[in-house]
Amino acid sequence: MPERTSYDAVIVGGGHNGLVAAAYLARAGRSVLVLERLDHTGGAAVSTRAFAGVDARLSRYSYLVSLLPPKIVRDLGLRFAVRKRTVSSYTPVVRDGRPTGLLVGGGEQRTRKAFAELTGSDREFDAWQRFYGTTQRLAERVFPTLTEPLPTRVALRAAVDDDATWHALFERPLGEVVEETFTDDLVRGVVLTDALIGTFATAHDPSLRQNRCFLYHVIGGGTGDWDVPIGGMGALTDALADAARRAGAEIVTDCPVTAIATDGRTAEVSCDRGVIGARRVLVNAAPRELARLLGEHPPAPAEGAQLKVNMLLTRLPRLRDTRVDPREAFSGTFHIAEGYGQLERSYQQAASGELPASPPSEIYCHSLTDPSILGADLVRQGYQTLTLFGLHTPARLFAADNDTTRDRLLAATLAELDTHLAEPLADCLAHDAEGRPCIEARSPLDLDRELGLPGGNIFHRELAFPYADEHDESAGAAGGTAPARWGVATTHPNVLLCGAGAIRGGGVSGIPGHNAAMAVLEEG
Repeated sequence: MPERTSYDAVIVGGGHNGLVAAAYLARAGRSVLVLERLDHTGGAAVSTRAFAGVDARLSRYSYLVSLLPPKIVRDLGLRFAVRKRTVSSYTPVVRDGRPTGLLVGGGEQRTRKAFAELTGSDREFDAWQRFYGTTQRLAERVFPTLTEPLPTRVALRAAVDDDATWHALFERPLGEVVEETFTDDLVRGVVLTDALIGTFATAHDPSLRQNRCFLYHVIGGGTGDWDVPIGGMGALTDALADAARRAGAEIVTDCPVTAIATDGRTAEVSCDRGVIGARRVLVNAAPRELARLLGEHPPAPAEGAQLKVNMLLTRLPRLRDTRVDPREAFSGTFHIAEGYGQLERSYQQAASGELPASPPSEIYCHSLTDPSILGADLVRQGYQTLTLFGLHTPARLFAADNDTTRDRLLAATLAELDTHLAEPLADCLAHDAEGRPCIEARSPLDLDRELGLPGGNIFHRELAFPYADEHDESAGAAGGTAPARWGVATTHPNVLLCGAGAIRGGGVSGIPGHNAAMAVLEEG
């Protein structure tokens, strides 16, 4: 039970962003209550023993860290660390009837050689170096602004200080710059994948949703690196919950919130334990869920577009491309059916209501970088985890029969992977205590049901560029209320978004939690 009947701040949802907000506010001396509907905190950033009788703690939903600012780790004194991967990616392909591929990583000389062997010259690697040098400079300028008051579009453009880059990534469909920069279909596809994570779009979508997704995937940490959380994603949210409790925040689990009422100055939060008063309510849930709690019309539907698969293997499978060690290929991002043309065909098939014939996906092996998620016996026996993230599978495809469609898609995705393996993946799967293969899959509709993600959208709604809307420049740093200045405002002055649906939300970042807390503290 909550210890009080009224708090300075009630936070709805105990995912990582809600816990960040709770820790900051409690450290500032505010009375804080976190209400979580599940029996544990962490939301989508959790570690779970997914397979019966098997000592392996998998990052069931979110699985890599890019956008978490070191500032938050330092400010909150988190006992949490990440580890970098030595290999960025491996993409297998068959050319001239021969299995080959592109390994990015292991040093500049080795990567240059891999590009030359695949494409026949140094041209693509030189273009790659220039392109990602540009995105790194962009990251160095944009990432620090994410934990500052929301800049106007004009101010962010000035901070970027590169009109060509701004025009290419903020104003034109990403496909244009990809096609102008690279000629090889496989290289183009590897670049484009960062624009399609959980985002159903083409390279030339005029809405630029692919550009926004790409931006968030290349600016993290000021480098764009995607790092492995030591101990799994649950290590982060456990550390955040500990930090919040140490600072004095209360956390109550198994407590669904059923309604929020506010007059703009004070609020009441109804839950299974009664009605709790609050000066401010911070909502770490999707805008759809906020509308439901307020009894208001929901926003336009959001739609997720991914398949998430977790696996435990007795060993890594051998590859048809014998030049590459599987321990290297799977330690980075292993791209499957993600050539530029393949991605477009899969999009068109899904847009017409069909499952992609060759489902695009990407895999990585957490345990190669961080074996601590496995029990000592599994490590000695050589067991490994695999995490697969499928693209271009919008929620609409699962509406008629979620279970059957998910199973069909999983089978097709694994069959596509098998075309690049020297042995079937099924031969490498471990089995749980009841003799079942250690593999589980989640469709967008599964994520909606389990986590409250609208349509399974991992960003809660479409991502926004990290600046104040050009039609509302007053919401930026130059004016507006504190919640508007920090990009966390709703239509109610004392109800704030602190989850992925806030401006500059999305990904495992803690940024909207930080920004909502800063808005509260700024207002006093």
